[in-house]
Amino acid sequence: MKRVAAIDCGTNSIRLLVADADPATGELKDLDRRMQIVRLGQGVDRTGRLAPEALERTFAACREYAAVIKGLGAERVRFVATSASRDAENRDDFVRGVVDILGVEPEVITGDQEAEFSFNGATKELTARADLKRPFLVVDIGGGSTEFVLGSESVRAARSVDVGCVRMTERHLVHGGDISDPPAPGQIAAIKADVAAALDRAEETVPLGEAATLVGLAGSVTTVAAIALGLGQYDSEAIHHSRISLAKVREITGMLLSSTHAERAAIPVMHPGRVDVIAAGALVLLSIMERTGAGEVVVSEHDILDGIAWSLAG
Repeated sequence: MKRVAAIDCGTNSIRLLVADADPATGELKDLDRRMQIVRLGQGVDRTGRLAPEALERTFAACREYAAVIKGLGAERVRFVATSASRDAENRDDFVRGVVDILGVEPEVITGDQEAEFSFNGATKELTARADLKRPFLVVDIGGGSTEFVLGSESVRAARSVDVGCVRMTERHLVHGGDISDPPAPGQIAAIKADVAAALDRAEETVPLGEAATLVGLAGSVTTVAAIALGLGQYDSEAIHHSRISLAKVREITGMLLSSTHAERAAIPVMHPGRVDVIAAGALVLLSIMERTGAGEVVVSEHDILDGIAWSLAG
C-alpha cells in the first residue's frame, strides 16, 4: 500500500484525493475526497489571464488541502493543472503560489495526458464488467475543455478540444456581465454550433462512432445523473456507474435550458458553483450522445483524479 495525494485543478473546480493504493490488487481506498468550486478560469477566454480573485480562491483551497495531506501523512503528492492554466499568460503567478503552499510544482499537462489520466481512472473498475461492451469512449466534460479517449484495456486514441461548461457559458451566455436567464434560442444554437465544430475536430483523431460504451465523467455529467435519478441530495455511491438514457439526458437538458437561475438553484443536488454553467454542460453531453449514437451514458465518479493517484502508486 502507498498513501498518495492527487490534486486536479481545472477551470471550474479543484479536487483532492488522498488514498491508499495497492498496485498488486488494483484497489484504491479513499481516505479523503473533496472538491471546491474556485472558478480559476474566470474570464480567461476573454482576457487571456488568471484573475487575481480567482487565484486567491484557488490558493485558499490549496491551503486547506495542504493541511489535509499533512494530517493524513501522504507519502507522495501530485498536482495536475488543466485547461485554464494552459491558456493563461500569467501562469507563473499560479505556479509560484502552489509551490509556496503545497511544496510541489503544478504540472500543466497536455490535453492528451489529461485524457489518459481520465481513461485510467474511469475504466480500471469497468474492464472486468461483462455487461459493458468494448471499446470504451471516455468523455470528460470540464470547465474549459472536453477530453475524448477511446480504448479497451489501454488508450487507443485521444483528443482534447476547447469546449467546456464554463467556456461555453462565458462565450455565449454572458452579455454585459449578466448571464442570460434562461438562454435565448440563438444562444443555444451558437453553443450547439461550437460543440459540433469541436466534435468534428475530435473525430479527426478519435473515431467516435466506434465506441461501444460511452463513459461520462466530471461535474456536468454527474449532476445530470443525480437529477435523472431523482436524488434528494448528492449521493456519489448512487451516481457511480449509473446508466442514464439518451431520452433522459435530452429531457433534463431541455429543462435546464428553459429554467431560471432560481429554478436551477432549487434543484436539491445542484452545487451552488454549477448553477450558472450546468445548462451548457448538459448541452455538451447531449450533443456528444447524439453525435456518437449512444443510447445511454455510464456515469463514473472516478476520473482524472483517480488516474493521477494511480500514477503515484507505481
